[in-house]
Amino acid sequence: MEEKKNILTYEGLRKYEDELQELKIVKRKEVAEKIKEAREQGDLSENAEYDAAKDEQRDIEARIEELEKILKNAEVVVEDEVDLGKISIGCKVKICDLELKEEVEYKIVGSAEADSLKGRISNESPVGRALIGCKVGETVTVDTQVGTLKYKVLEIHNRH
Repeated sequence: MEEKKNILTYEGLRKYEDELQELKIVKRKEVAEKIKEAREQGDLSENAEYDAAKDEQRDIEARIEELEKILKNAEVVVEDEVDLGKISIGCKVKICDLELKEEVEYKIVGSAEADSLKGRISNESPVGRALIGCKVGETVTVDTQVGTLKYKVLEIHNRH
């Protein structure tokens, strides 16, 4: 079975590459030093510092593995080349919630970069999936866990 592509913006790619670099070069060295210092304290059976350092090391290695997998299957969207005639991954959209009469702006990104608190929604989320392919002026209906929502597309742009 083919692994799922992780669609990333250039910004997302850089963020993951920087984090991976930091973990491999800085954090691995720091945790190795913590383990060395804890070992020098003697008995490891009741050594909380040693256990904490080993847990941290496990977490770091798991995150490194996760980042390498994301980057291995990354497909980068060049935001400056996005067709602004319709909503697609890499663009920003301004939509109006027709029930609340409230305007919101989202950036459509791949699921690996999604962060609703920062206005970054996944193309795989209910709202993101419904918006993909829509044009300015279109109204979209989205069935979500909180009920049916209606949005009108006001703007599509790629300003960063």
